[in-house]
Amino acid sequence: MGLWVTGAHLPSVCCRMGCVKSKFLRAGDNTFSKTEPSANPHCPVYVPDPTSTIKPGPNSNNSSPPGIGEAGSEDIVVVALYDYEAIHHEDLSFQKGDQMVVLEESGEWWKARSLATRKEGYIPSNYVARVDSLETEEWFFKGISRKDAERQLLAPGNMLGSFMIRDSETTKGSYSLSVRDYDPRQGDTVKHYKIRTLDNGGFYISPRSTFSTLQELVAHYKKGSDGLCQKLSVPCMSSKPQKPWEKDAWEIPRESLKLEKKLGAGQFGEVWMATYNKHTKVAVKTMKPGSMSVEAFLAEANVMKTLQHDKLVKLHAVVTAEPIYIITEFMAKGSLLDFLKSDEGSKQPLPKLIDFSAQKPYWAAVTDQGKSHSP
Repeated sequence: MGLWVTGAHLPSVCCRMGCVKSKFLRAGDNTFSKTEPSANPHCPVYVPDPTSTIKPGPNSNNSSPPGIGEAGSEDIVVVALYDYEAIHHEDLSFQKGDQMVVLEESGEWWKARSLATRKEGYIPSNYVARVDSLETEEWFFKGISRKDAERQLLAPGNMLGSFMIRDSETTKGSYSLSVRDYDPRQGDTVKHYKIRTLDNGGFYISPRSTFSTLQELVAHYKKGSDGLCQKLSVPCMSSKPQKPWEKDAWEIPRESLKLEKKLGAGQFGEVWMATYNKHTKVAVKTMKPGSMSVEAFLAEANVMKTLQHDKLVKLHAVVTAEPIYIITEFMAKGSLLDFLKSDEGSKQPLPKLIDFSAQKPYWAAVTDQGKSHSP
């Protein structure tokens, strides 16, 4: 839904500006430091993440492949799950279905070469998947929890029999099938089925029907329910993922931001909707001069950068000259409190409100683990 939840137990600079959303912790450790201004004030100051690990691909030192459209046997080949139009000259444009050889894995942007055009450039890693992996299937949702599967399948746009296969939460290396169903007493609901593994590597839900691959299992249950609550209809709807933040653009010039709409204000500053470099919508939290020293801010920014998770608003970049700017992911529906006060929020059913409440203790506990910060 894209919401902030205010009042979370986070670093004080985060609490003051309200930068937690009702979504869950990816580990990261990007360290900020004060740098000299760029000679060109309109260009970002690129500060490489000192903790990022660059993993060169097997063919990274070979600028010329064996042949056009040819990949070596040890190369990492990925296929595009979505279209991507390059924003910068060092990026690589591609269409859904295009195949590329990964030359270097570094953070959220990978260097790759197109097998079709032989052009090289950086690609968003969350827009691709390894060829022949389950991630290329529209019905496979990697790393999603049982509860999140229910949220997605019950979202508007899905129908009776909409489904997904996901990693099992209880058995490592196993899978679960989640299917949207309808119960006259409960209304729309989701049923879950454990996919068991055969000794020879096959799969089954019921012992009477076994399959060599998950693809065969899906095809079978699309023809008929065969004991399931519903015949499988279409994969659960999923939106195109947000592009990763620009490569190494941690500390950026103020001129790259256009403040467009004031969203709120508090004792320590204001929150604005803004556009970065004319192409990316962001939230900008401005801090009143003198409310915090640059050194204290950078120390807290270092802590904030370690809190990277799907359920937390993502810190993108900073402007360290006063007035200090904190650039974060933009949440279209604002804070959870403001949403609940809106017409849409006031009409949410009780189960949805309970779901909102149930999420907060989890991520509040996660963010509090091992974090020391100002009171």
